[in-house]
Amino acid sequence: MSGNRRKTAAALAATAAISLFASACTGQSNSGANDDASKETTINFWHGWSAPNEVKGIQATVDAFEKAHPNIHVKVVGNMTDDKINQALRAGGSKAPDVVSSFTTNNVGKFCSSKAFVDLNPFLKKDGIDADKTFPKAMNEYTQFDGVRCTVPLLGDAYGLYYNKDAFEAAGITRAPETWSEFATDAKKLTKTEGDSYEQLGFMPNYHGYESTTEHYLGGWNPKYFDADGKSNIAKDPAFASMLATQKKLVDDLGGYEKLEKYRTAFGDEWGAQHPFHTGQVAMQLDGEWRLGMAEETKPKFEIGVAPMPVADDEADTYGKGYLTGTIAGIAATSQKQNAAWELVKFMTTDTDAVVDFANAIHNVPSTLEALKSPKLKYDPRFKTFLDIAANPNSTTTPPSVNGGAYLVSLQNLGFDIEKGKQKDIKAGLEKTAEEIDAAIAQAK
Repeated sequence: MSGNRRKTAAALAATAAISLFASACTGQSNSGANDDASKETTINFWHGWSAPNEVKGIQATVDAFEKAHPNIHVKVVGNMTDDKINQALRAGGSKAPDVVSSFTTNNVGKFCSSKAFVDLNPFLKKDGIDADKTFPKAMNEYTQFDGVRCTVPLLGDAYGLYYNKDAFEAAGITRAPETWSEFATDAKKLTKTEGDSYEQLGFMPNYHGYESTTEHYLGGWNPKYFDADGKSNIAKDPAFASMLATQKKLVDDLGGYEKLEKYRTAFGDEWGAQHPFHTGQVAMQLDGEWRLGMAEETKPKFEIGVAPMPVADDEADTYGKGYLTGTIAGIAATSQKQNAAWELVKFMTTDTDAVVDFANAIHNVPSTLEALKSPKLKYDPRFKTFLDIAANPNSTTTPPSVNGGAYLVSLQNLGFDIEKGKQKDIKAGLEKTAEEIDAAIAQAK
């Protein structure tokens, strides 16, 4: 993937920092949209990428922008966390960022509601850009909050299923599972026990199994996290109880929580060569588009298959969808050069060639519908699975909230209690968690 490759917990932990960041800028929107973008000017662009190929890729995008806009010069500052951005915006001045790229999509609700970033709707309208026709549906959803679009997508991440084709063949499985019932059957067929452990596990269902989080699992359902009034909907939408029960049953069927946890503690690092999918310790893995390249680099002793994650049994006709997230770009409300800043944001996020070139450089999923079908995209044929998931209108994401990803932490904590048998009544657990989510949101407003 890219620098936005991250463990979910780390991304959610950023939530607290953003509350400071957001409040620092309240009420300062539209203060700098009076500049003349045709005049000679310099803007500051801060981003979080740090790996050499990523830094090179974003610089190539900026170089292409400056060639097309010779009067606008861009000072690029990389490896910037939201904490550092927060500090710079508080300090203000000529060195503060005008354009910001963040990996923390969970905090769009804060960015928008606090006016830390400006509303981009007027800029889009001025240039005749229809966001609904430009960006994939799920990406469109996670870049706005409560009628305010304060960010736009800048490349994306799609989650799918990786599977060991050799193990499938040995188990007599001829294709990737399309429903969760099929998935559970295959996971059991692929599991080989060894004493009180495993020689090979079909799938690690436990929530600490790297990318196996509640929100990623829910990509196979059609979850509605909030109702029309902004209240938590998790206790009312049957998708949540269904997913939690499905995951718990798989945990039990594959040996139980404790046995699985003991096996999981022997796994290598998620980002290293000893990842359990690379080594053959697990035969199937829920993961993002970046895993393909990482796995192939380790020269595995088996052929890797890629497919969409299975869907809920009653969602069988939507097979092919998945969970989406990604990087976002916005304009700081403190910027005095918002029109020039918009020119850069517009170029990076809506110019098809710019999006395609950057996607090629860092192996992420393009974030416009046109770029997703561009003949200039270069990728392993298996990568097309992720392009199709991104373009699929049934794919889902986690919606922004005024207090960031706190509601996802609450749901995940419930998931932890259910899988280990601490919370046996899923319905009661969801009702209590919904109350917790609503109380936290009310307090954040």
